[in-house]
Amino acid sequence: MAFALKTFGPVRLQDVRGNEVAFPEHGLLLLAYLLAAEGGSESRPSLARFLWGKDKNASLSNLHEILSTIEARQNELGVTFLLWSEEAIFVDRNSLSSDLLWGSQREQDEPFSWLRHLVGLLSRPFMGLVSCDSLAFGDWLARRERYHVGLLRDALRTASQMPHTNDEAKLLRKAAIILFRSEPTDPDTLEMLVRILNAEGDVESFRNHFDQRRSSVSRSLDALNAISGKDPVVFAPHAPGSPQGSVGLDHVLPRLVLLPPSNQSIRPDAGMLAASLIEDITIGFCAFNSLQVMAPHSAVQIGHQMETQAAFFKRHSVNYVLETRISSIGDEVTLFSQLIFFDDSKVVWAERFSLDHSDLVRDRRVLSRQIALSVSSEIERHQQERSDYELNPAAYHRYLVGRRHLGQLTLPNLRRARDEMQAALSESPEFAPALSSIGRTYSKEWLLSARGDIDLLKSAETFATQAIHARSNLADGYRELGIAKLLQGAFDESASAMEVAETLSPHYADIVADHADTLVHCSLPSMALKKIERAIALNPLSPDTYLWTAAGANYALGEFEASLDYIDQMANPSLADRLSAASWAMLGYADRARVFVQRVREANPDFDVDKWLAAVPSKEQWHKDLYREGLKKAGF
Repeated sequence: MAFALKTFGPVRLQDVRGNEVAFPEHGLLLLAYLLAAEGGSESRPSLARFLWGKDKNASLSNLHEILSTIEARQNELGVTFLLWSEEAIFVDRNSLSSDLLWGSQREQDEPFSWLRHLVGLLSRPFMGLVSCDSLAFGDWLARRERYHVGLLRDALRTASQMPHTNDEAKLLRKAAIILFRSEPTDPDTLEMLVRILNAEGDVESFRNHFDQRRSSVSRSLDALNAISGKDPVVFAPHAPGSPQGSVGLDHVLPRLVLLPPSNQSIRPDAGMLAASLIEDITIGFCAFNSLQVMAPHSAVQIGHQMETQAAFFKRHSVNYVLETRISSIGDEVTLFSQLIFFDDSKVVWAERFSLDHSDLVRDRRVLSRQIALSVSSEIERHQQERSDYELNPAAYHRYLVGRRHLGQLTLPNLRRARDEMQAALSESPEFAPALSSIGRTYSKEWLLSARGDIDLLKSAETFATQAIHARSNLADGYRELGIAKLLQGAFDESASAMEVAETLSPHYADIVADHADTLVHCSLPSMALKKIERAIALNPLSPDTYLWTAAGANYALGEFEASLDYIDQMANPSLADRLSAASWAMLGYADRARVFVQRVREANPDFDVDKWLAAVPSKEQWHKDLYREGLKKAGF
C-alpha cells in the first residue's frame, strides 16, 4: 500500500518512503476510529459527536466542512481513504495500512517477536498531541488504551515464562516498565513486574524504609508522651505511602513523569548513566501502589518537545514532574532533582545528589532507590495537604491569605495572619494547617515581642496539640509543638516532637530548618549548622528564619564573622539586631555594636539582658554565658 496511518506518537499519514503526508487532523482521527471499528463505518451524527461533542447542529455543520476539505485533499493525492453517504462515513481498508493493534496479530508471531512489536509501539503515546477535547473521543481513547494494556500484559506474561537470552531479558524489562505505567496498583501485575525486573531488593528496601519511619515516629511519640505525662498522641500512618497499603476504588492516584536528565557536566560517563538511572528510578516505583509513573520511553520523547510539554501533561493528567540535571560543581559531578506539582507549577521538593563515585554503574541502583524514596515520601506529604485543601476550599483560601502575612516576621503581620487563620477555622474547625499556623503566630510573637509572656507559648502549645489530634500523620503540628516546648525550656519534649516532624517529612525544608533551630537552643550548634545548611540547600531562596538560625549556630561555635555574613543575607536583618550587636562586640568592634544596641533600645526601650536570657532557652550554661558576654560587651 502506498500510504500508512501512524497512531503511536504524533498521529500522521506517511507515504511508501516514510515521508509525512499532509492531511487534515480531523481526517486522521476519522481514519483511526473507522479502522478500529468492527464494520469500518459509522453514522454521521456519531462521528460528529466523536469529534466535537454534544451540540448536534454545530458538530454536524463542522463535519460537513471537514468532509469537503478531506475530499479536496484526497483528490490531490489521487486516493480515496474515506467515502460517505447522507447517513454514514466509511473507510476503505484496502487504501492504506496502519499500526493499529489487533489481538489476532499475535497468532502470527512467536512470543518475543510479538512482545518486541508491542514495546516498539507502546513506548510512545497512542494518538499523541492531537487537538480533540470531546468526551466521546476521550472515552474511545481510554478504551483503546485499556485494550493495548491487555495485549501487553498477556504478551509479557507469556514471554516471561519462556527461556530467554540477555537481549530478550532487556526486552522483558522495557515491557514491564511500560505496563507499570498503566497498572501501578493491580497486585497480580505488580507481583509479575517485581519478578521480571528483579526488583525484590527495591521492594524490601522501601518496605524497610517505611517500617523504620513508622517505628521512629512511634518511638518518638512514646518518648514525648512519657515526658509530658499527658494523654498520649496516637500516630495513624497514611496507608498509600506504604508499599503494603491499599488504595480505595474512588481514590485518584497521582501521576508522575520523570523527564530525562540533561547533562551539563564534562564527565561522559555521567551522561551515559542518565538513561539507565531514570529507568532504575522508575523500577523503584514498582514497589509502591500509590503512584502512576509514565514510562521512560514516553518521557524521553516529550522531554525534547518543550513547546508541547504543558499540553501533553494536561492531556495525560500528569500531576507531578520530576526534572533532573547532571552538572559539575568544581570537580564534583552532581545530580540535581526537583519535583514540580504541575497544577500550579510549585516546586515541592528539591535535592542534589553526588555522582562523584569511583563506580557510577555499581552505585546507581543505590542512588535510584534514594531518589525514589524521597520523591514518594514528598508526594505522599503533598497529597495529604491537598486532600485537606480540596475538601475545604473556603478555609484554604483564608489559610493562603494568612500564610502570606505569616511569611513577613513583624508583629502586625503575625496578628493579621492569626485573624485569617481564625477565619479559616470558622469555615472548617478541624482544618489542621490553620490550627498549626495559629500556633506558629503565637511562638513567633513571643520571640519578636521579647517580653517573656508565657501565655503566648501556652497558646502556641494548645493550637499545635489540636492540629496533631486533627491530623496525626502531618508534620506541622509536631513542629509547632516542638517550638512551643523549646521556648518553654522543655528541651527533651521539644527534641522528641521535632524528631517526629522530620521523620514524617524528611525533605520538607521548613521542618528541617526548625529542627536545626531546636538543636541550637539545645546547645548542639555543630549538629544544628549541618541541618540548617541542608535546609538551605533544599530551599535556596531561604527565608530570614533559616539565615537567623544559621547565624545563631555560628555564634555559638565562636564563628562571629560567619554569623554576621548570614545576618547580612537576611531580607530584614533588623530582626537579628541583638545577635549582630553581640557578634560585633565579640570581634572587638564596639562602635559598630553600639549602632545595633541603639536600634534595639528604640524598638524595645525596656529590654533587659538578664530578663531576656532568663526567657530565651539554652540547655547548657556555657551557651547562655557566651550570649551574655557578647551582649554586655556591646553595651546592653
